Amino acid sequence: MLTPIEAESASSRVTGRRRRTRMQATGATIALAVLLAGCDPKTTQLATRDPADPAVPVAAVGYRSTIAPYSSLRPAMPSSWRDRNDQVTPRPRSGRQSQ
Repeated sequence: MLTPIEAESASSRVTGRRRRTRMQATGATIALAVLLAGCDPKTTQLATRDPADPAVPVAAVGYRSTIAPYSSLRPAMPSSWRDRNDQVTPRPRSGRQSQ
């Protein structure tokens, strides 16, 4: 006869083997499903033209510089503040005179 500890140990070994076997079977099933999913044929149609089709007309490629209007501001010669202020002062409207 088995002692209670031996009986418990024997039953836990059997339970452990069952769990391990069940986990291996689950893992194998998942691995098989992932492998077979890669072999699945394309079943959806594209909403637009197929980009892999070489006969599809495409728009011409153009080039536009992103920094074209750039002009360097260095080195800048300092100018008198009065001249700079006069350049940005609004001009008087016709019919009115500045006071």
